[in-house]
Amino acid sequence: MDFGAFILAQQRGYHQDSKEVIDNSVEQTVVAEQAGFANAWYAEHHFNNYSLSPSPLMMVAHCAAKTSTIRLGSAVCILPLYHAARFLAEVGLVDTLSNGRLELGIGSGYQQFEFERFGTSLDEAGKIFAEYLDVIPKALTQKIFEHHGEYLNIPPSSIAVRPVQDPMPPIWVTTGNPKVRERTFREGHNLFTTALLGGLDAIRGLRAKLDADIANSGTDGSRSRLGFLRCAYASDNKAEIDSYLENARFQRRLSFSLKDRTQQTDDGYLMKEIPAQDDPTIDEMRVNLPVGSVNQVIDRLIEEIEILRPDHMAIQTQLGDFDQKTMLKQMELWGDTIIPAVKKAVGERTRVSAAAE
Repeated sequence: MDFGAFILAQQRGYHQDSKEVIDNSVEQTVVAEQAGFANAWYAEHHFNNYSLSPSPLMMVAHCAAKTSTIRLGSAVCILPLYHAARFLAEVGLVDTLSNGRLELGIGSGYQQFEFERFGTSLDEAGKIFAEYLDVIPKALTQKIFEHHGEYLNIPPSSIAVRPVQDPMPPIWVTTGNPKVRERTFREGHNLFTTALLGGLDAIRGLRAKLDADIANSGTDGSRSRLGFLRCAYASDNKAEIDSYLENARFQRRLSFSLKDRTQQTDDGYLMKEIPAQDDPTIDEMRVNLPVGSVNQVIDRLIEEIEILRPDHMAIQTQLGDFDQKTMLKQMELWGDTIIPAVKKAVGERTRVSAAAE
């Protein structure tokens, strides 16, 4: 069981400029390593303020030079937006530049806004993604590979800069499609998932879906690691927690508006934050999520881990315009206190369970 920092790189208004947002992302990565986080993850989005990170692989390459031990991941590369041959070559280069620290998170995407601007069809994204799942292992593990499919056509080729990791960087799949999750388990890739801003019932429902997917895959799921993306914050200062939660709700509003194609803007770039009918209240979010005092957060995380049984938890550390200095102190608190306590408790319970068996 380990922890990562999920860095979305959002811009909530023009009081934040793009350089500040990206600089904050890099600084959070450096502090995450110092604090003892196992991973830092970078999103991919385009052409608006939902996320200012258009290339997670470029973020990994840059942050690899600023760090030495933390593993660095894409969460996720939106594969239908890529040229396959260039993507595959860059994966090998980035794994080399990071000295084998790349975690390759991939997904098919969900924002029509982005697909339109890349001249790609969202309706075909799932089929394109499936072909990438075919070609990535071939390209990264075989000296000479080729692929001839409906969407990707690569003649006999060789990745010049081979990945450092043997046989290749770990693959993390993010998907809402149960058939893709079944394939993920069947092929031994890792799975990234989330309960969004839901509470324990949502996590139980998620675990039930995963159990069904594992059963349908014909495996026991043991070859795959399970990652869990979560909003969480520890403080005795209620206003500080509420600010974090309010920024988490901002993230949800923009994400849902892009997914539902209802986004609005006055200037063609900065999206309006429009409340939705199903918005959770701050009080509901405080009940649903691991927020509160340090002990409350630790206890709640342990409870959630017992239900979902993830191998990795990625904590949302950069949302909206939450204060950077406050977040850096929060990350240090996680490294000093929360992560060690949770890992100890989970380890002890795992040992007790194993002994009982």
